[in-house]
Amino acid sequence: MKEGQGLVPCPFYGSAEPEPLSAALECGLRFSVGTRFLVTSPQPSTSQPFMSTKRVVITGMGVVSPNGIGRAAFTEAILEGRSGVRRITRFDPSELNVQIAGEVTGFDELAWMEKKDRRHVSRVLPLAIAAASEAFASSGLDPARLSLDDLRRFGVIIGSGGGSQEFTEQQYELFFHDKQRQMSVHCVPTTVMGTLASDLSIRFGLRGASHVVTTGCTSSTDALNYATRQIQSGRADCVLSGGADWPIALGIVKGFILMKIMTSRWNHAPEKGSRPFSVDRDGFVLAEGSWMYVLEEYEHAKARGAQMLAEIVGYGSTCEAFHRVRLQECGEEPARAIGLAMQEAGVGPQDIHYVNLHGTSTDLNDRIETRALKLALGEERAHQVPMSALKSQIGHPQGACGAAGVAATIIAMQTGQLPPTLNLDSPDPLCDLDYVPQSGRKAVIEHAVANCIAFGSKNSALVLRRAG
Repeated sequence: MKEGQGLVPCPFYGSAEPEPLSAALECGLRFSVGTRFLVTSPQPSTSQPFMSTKRVVITGMGVVSPNGIGRAAFTEAILEGRSGVRRITRFDPSELNVQIAGEVTGFDELAWMEKKDRRHVSRVLPLAIAAASEAFASSGLDPARLSLDDLRRFGVIIGSGGGSQEFTEQQYELFFHDKQRQMSVHCVPTTVMGTLASDLSIRFGLRGASHVVTTGCTSSTDALNYATRQIQSGRADCVLSGGADWPIALGIVKGFILMKIMTSRWNHAPEKGSRPFSVDRDGFVLAEGSWMYVLEEYEHAKARGAQMLAEIVGYGSTCEAFHRVRLQECGEEPARAIGLAMQEAGVGPQDIHYVNLHGTSTDLNDRIETRALKLALGEERAHQVPMSALKSQIGHPQGACGAAGVAATIIAMQTGQLPPTLNLDSPDPLCDLDYVPQSGRKAVIEHAVANCIAFGSKNSALVLRRAG
């Protein structure tokens, strides 16, 4: 290997020198094209995927997104390729070199909670309540009409990368400016991550398990898995799951600026800032939003005549155990997560018809995710499967991004229309797959992968099957 290549010391995952595909061999990966799972040296894994006879379907979906509030508006926006990225309005960004974000505009927080309560919580809570309320309405389940026994078998498991982090920032600001009297009496419980799930349980009267999963960008992908396991194990009949995040606060933005992983070149044209897989990409765009689902045991849903949007059939998760923020060049563990998800789903590369990519618009992520898909699906099949990056349209909503990708995947399955990857004007030669650039196209999708990669060397993937 030439000097300057390999695992180049670099503090941030946004900058690194490109590596040849053969770098995968340095991670000890042995891969056979067309097999259904990945095998790593020195010994094949003997672990088996979780198996259950219970099937889990999604019967309700709710959306509050930078490019559309409500499922219908979101569907129209992503299929048309409408960006939700704009200049930051939540605070004055004039003195910052990053001035754009995926903000949800026109959202009335007080339509979802009393004014007297709003000062004691983060904006993330009304975002989550709004999306959850739509999910319940579309599922045909009204928590207010459920029996006590039913409520006790209805859980809440959601993912969030930062939860109420911006609320914590506000409380510290008041404290350090000697304005303690203005601080919320709930400053401690609101900043506890788990309170977000508790607030949703209280709002809807749900008495099953109430948990927040926080694993960085894979948070809501992992939450959907744990919700699925609750149902498969017989502990619950239904679970409210998904993701919500609101990281657009001054301190958080400054922190990401220090890491040099957000785009700073497109303040004059915000909608062009998120550019996954383009050779001129220079970082991600921060975003907010909430995407919520009602997950239900198949026979339970069938018995009440529920409309089924999709079925969750596979999940895989791995850790590179490599670096707090930087990805390992070879792409082995992201590929293995996808392989494990396909293995549990009982499908191979030829059965995958679409991939919703993590696609952050950072140099390293996009290149390595491309490599991971080639490893997971095989070089030939990877070039045949259409893939797209929702973050090109909405930015990066952190821990909620996995749930956002699932929403885009469900819409693609139901409409037979693939959402495009925007701003792919000049494809990176090292990112050479079919990313459905600029405009969508028709496709029939039976199985799809929704992929996520996170800080801390984490990788998680879901396989969804079209309902029917």
